[in-house]
Amino acid sequence: MDLDVVFLGTSASAPTAGRAPAALLVRRGGDRLLFDCGEGTQRQLMRSTLGLPDLEAIYLTHYHADHTLGLPGLLKTFALRGREVPLTVFGPPGLRELFNDLRRVFGRVPYPLETIEVRPGEALDRDGYRILVFPVHHGVSAVGYAVDEPDRPGEFDPVAADALGVPFGPERGALQRGESVTLPDGTAITPDAVIGTARKGRRVVITGDTAPNETVRVLAEGADLLVHEATFSEEEHARAEETLHSTARQAAEVAAAAGVRLLALTHFSPRYFGPELLDEARAVFASTVAPRDFDVIEIPFAERGEPTLIRKGARPSRDGGVLDLPASAA
Repeated sequence: MDLDVVFLGTSASAPTAGRAPAALLVRRGGDRLLFDCGEGTQRQLMRSTLGLPDLEAIYLTHYHADHTLGLPGLLKTFALRGREVPLTVFGPPGLRELFNDLRRVFGRVPYPLETIEVRPGEALDRDGYRILVFPVHHGVSAVGYAVDEPDRPGEFDPVAADALGVPFGPERGALQRGESVTLPDGTAITPDAVIGTARKGRRVVITGDTAPNETVRVLAEGADLLVHEATFSEEEHARAEETLHSTARQAAEVAAAAGVRLLALTHFSPRYFGPELLDEARAVFASTVAPRDFDVIEIPFAERGEPTLIRKGARPSRDGGVLDLPASAA
């Protein structure tokens, strides 16, 4: 099952020539999940190799403008395209009030549109995985999300099965399903005799906006990818504290304490280009990247390799509308 994260907007507070406001898309198999919807998100999708998919779910971390201004246009475009499939928008308390106001902008839509308010501690079940909702520290009604897969059974060991005399056929199938079997000679074989240890499912943790938070560290423990805001550098530490944001160094400290496989910095203040924040974070946690818009992070199962940043992985080969940043921002 393929799993990746497409960065559609990596700027904080306002767009820049090279970065749009907050938005990212998680792709798992055929699922397309949008997290936050800053100004211009639908255009970012249309400019990408993805086009504008019929999203089935949008998850909002909070309701500041740089995370929500793209919603009215996206919802209206879906209507103009004659969308019929349902769309569900999730967000912390205040979501219904937000949509009462937004409906004056996007009007009536021809497709079923549902809003669901979520609270920290909830787990939203999906087909084969779940979305965990956790608290963050941003001074407003705000949450983070973790895309969480269950552990998978260990691999079947045919050599061990041969040694135990397990014949080819339904007995091996039963053991792979976790069932014990009894051989014709009366020998009982339990699954643990031929099945290796369980293999960890993948976890992607998305903080949204937050000051350093112990809950984030706990949820990110051993995660494959932590997407953590890094609005400021340490030179603006006081400003980060005042606005309940994080510095790049603080994000790296969380990643190091949690032992994540990869840290992706995002939500950069327009005063930064990216490389300076990346250098600050890597001094604390080497496995850090600073994605730009249209970059993709692929997340294989742990036994198949490490998470990998694909530069311009969702950007068409010909797109004159995006300003390239220096290669040192990698």
